[in-house]
Amino acid sequence: MPPAPPTALPAETPAASRPTLVLVGHGMVGQRFLEALAARGVTERARVVVLCEEPRPAYDRVRLTSYFSGTTAEGLALGEPDFIERHGIELHLGDPAESVDRAARTVTSRAGLVVPYDTLVLATGSYPFVPPVPGKDATGCFVYRTIEDLLAIEEYAAGAGSGAVVGGGLLGLEAAGALKGLGLDTHIVEFAPRLMPVQVDEGGGAALLRTVAGMGLTVHTGVGTQEVTTDENGVVAGMALSDGSTLATDLVVFSAGVRPRDRLARDCGLEVGERGGITVDETCRTSDPAVYAIGECALAADGRVYGLVAPGYEMAETAAEAIGAADAATGASERSSFTGADTSTKLKLLGVDVASFGDAHGTAPGCLDVVYADSRSGVYKKLVVAADGTLLGGVLVGDADAYGMLRPLTGSVPPVAPEQLVMPAGAGAPAALGPSALPDDAVVCNCHNVTKGAVRGAVTDHACTTLPEVKKCTKAGTGCGSCVRVLTGIVNDELEASGVSVEKGLCGCFAHTRAELYEIVRVRQLTTYTRVLDEHGREEARGGDGCEVCKPALASIIASLAPTLGASGYVLDGEQASLQDTNDHFLANLQRNGSYSVVPRIPGGEITPEKLIVIGEVARDFGLYTKITGGQRIDLFGARVDQLPGIWARLVDAGFESGHAYGKALRTVKSCVGQTWCRYGVQDSVRMAIGLELRYRGLRSPHKLKSAVSGCARECAEARGKDFGVIATSNGWNLYVGGNGGADPRHADLLAQDLDDERLIALIDRFLMFYIRTADRLERTSAWLERIEGGLDHVRDVVVDDSLGIAGELERLMADHVAHYRDEWAATLEDPDRLRRFVSFVNAPGTPDPSVRFVPEREQVKPDLAVLASGPVLPVRTLEGSSAR
Repeated sequence: MPPAPPTALPAETPAASRPTLVLVGHGMVGQRFLEALAARGVTERARVVVLCEEPRPAYDRVRLTSYFSGTTAEGLALGEPDFIERHGIELHLGDPAESVDRAARTVTSRAGLVVPYDTLVLATGSYPFVPPVPGKDATGCFVYRTIEDLLAIEEYAAGAGSGAVVGGGLLGLEAAGALKGLGLDTHIVEFAPRLMPVQVDEGGGAALLRTVAGMGLTVHTGVGTQEVTTDENGVVAGMALSDGSTLATDLVVFSAGVRPRDRLARDCGLEVGERGGITVDETCRTSDPAVYAIGECALAADGRVYGLVAPGYEMAETAAEAIGAADAATGASERSSFTGADTSTKLKLLGVDVASFGDAHGTAPGCLDVVYADSRSGVYKKLVVAADGTLLGGVLVGDADAYGMLRPLTGSVPPVAPEQLVMPAGAGAPAALGPSALPDDAVVCNCHNVTKGAVRGAVTDHACTTLPEVKKCTKAGTGCGSCVRVLTGIVNDELEASGVSVEKGLCGCFAHTRAELYEIVRVRQLTTYTRVLDEHGREEARGGDGCEVCKPALASIIASLAPTLGASGYVLDGEQASLQDTNDHFLANLQRNGSYSVVPRIPGGEITPEKLIVIGEVARDFGLYTKITGGQRIDLFGARVDQLPGIWARLVDAGFESGHAYGKALRTVKSCVGQTWCRYGVQDSVRMAIGLELRYRGLRSPHKLKSAVSGCARECAEARGKDFGVIATSNGWNLYVGGNGGADPRHADLLAQDLDDERLIALIDRFLMFYIRTADRLERTSAWLERIEGGLDHVRDVVVDDSLGIAGELERLMADHVAHYRDEWAATLEDPDRLRRFVSFVNAPGTPDPSVRFVPEREQVKPDLAVLASGPVLPVRTLEGSSAR
């Protein structure tokens, strides 16, 4: 007997009689369902009520572990901030559904709220499975599922020395990485004979085990947990394992899989599977036509419960389309349906790339394996192919860069032999497959089920001309991000095929990118802008003066390479002076009234009373406004250009140097007081900050650089908001990169951890020089890290693992900078010719600028805004030679 048609919401409904849709659960799948409803106009014609168990709106559970590397709870939030309010959705946080009355069509919440419904959607997700072992509820036992779980683990770990994770799957390894990051001696207990038994085969598990063990984690495979032992107070003290061994631990995290949360469905009489999960059809409708179930709580039409977010998103779209159908008689066959999903996945676990796709375990009859393994570097690649060459699936461990191309090719015969697809660069001429090898029906974004044809259509049919526009149009690349590399290639190929020039040049003067110009200057040893333009500029630009884009960009490149090139590092010498930005012309920041600021360097924020007195005396004697900044420096505002040499002469005599607040260079390395003074500190953060600031001072780069060093995980120096930040651990230092504050803040990503001083400095040297070498003009490290092909993984490969073999060269470039550093203001004061530029009027050197005026405010001065509004009153000489005003 065919199923009854699904409940459909009418296209137009009077406000007074609007139908009510109740959504139980507001996780990732629930949020995607709401977005799908809004896209179909359902939120405009129906009342939508959401009952959410957690105290916060939907957040990215896939990236949950990133909380421990600096991502805030707000940073994990999903959807636009005003999405719920804009669409009139009633969201009840911390008030989950307790019961469903299907006869009355009502849902009752924990707080007693009774909500009638016309359509009910269950998106209750799953709950962590905790093995029924003695001691599982002891103090010190946790699960790893929500932000609240992480907060509890973080608090408890502060008093612990060791921890154990029960489960070596996806979440188990993430939990283990979190415990290690919290400074605990960490163990992983996995009942299966290998880690990640669902995703990887025996070879992949062995490669993963070697890498994980090499990180200092202890792995126990093939054993189960028999008991969690406790002390006399009922607090976790250890574990008893199935092989008879014991394990001392202060904390236990259960991450042994999940189970569908189907209690509501069971209690109200909906059909559920024998092993759990709410039974649904291909439209995600349950045994009650008015009730749908989506995500991890649902038993799909193919008899499977899907624990990945991508299938959940597909179910959300399917249910939203069925519910939003204006014509209730429309058959399900004319709409999308969910009958199964691709369970391919690519993750970074404990810093290791792991991916699996298709028939990863080779279960198809007659299939063959093509394997590449390098135990020394921890790389394992296996492709499963049919006898006719069809790619069926694969496993990638340690190097998953090819995942974005291989997964869409599954089910087809690749254009090259499979052996070439697994060989590393430099071994056997590997195939460089591009997006053109993919058919239009290949799904390039698994998270949002976006095909290559849909991406091409965004360019050809919707006039998208940039990657962000394509992302907004198709949602491709907005999930896990593993497809962005392939997505970029498709967009660029389609633009070029449409006759749209994909311009990569720096400006109208150069067809080269900034990174290419850096290499040209370095390899050809070019020391002047004129030579670079005349020899490598566009034909029409050669012999010209250049433009305001390329001149400062080349000036920065030449300055950063000056020691290696044998050029003068002083930015105002010769031709270099004419290339500089406004602030560099006078080695000071221009302010709104034409005055300048003076910012002496205070390494690490540490300063003696004597130097504080000098700053105070200089500010008093020159009438300067004084401000302590967030970067732990003291800024002096209101200096006329002709006063700058006199001010700096006093400061240099007292031992100060330029703080480079005016240049695209290192600004500050902020610090807390560290273990020297703070009872929580575990390392000397001030010493490290001073050392880093003195090492990288004066380093010219594509954009300004900021840094900080925190002496413990409390992070008082805000290192995760810096271009490169250092946080102390009990074992050394963790290095974070790519952060910044400002209008578009970004938390830095963990690059490497538990480093000693020497290794930390070497990695920072490499990171900074690689950034300077490859970044675009005026590109902060945060934007560079997100743009560069391969992202953080590629940067880590280059900087930490030396995948390109250039680590030594990068370190030498930095050593050249350190050896040849000279304070710019000290060099200026020693040369009378250099001092001549510091005048307001070239033809009247002793005349101050009359428009630079101040008025008193709070016992200091501020710019005279009245002068700024009316403009300066300047004498004008008439043709007859008389003066007029």
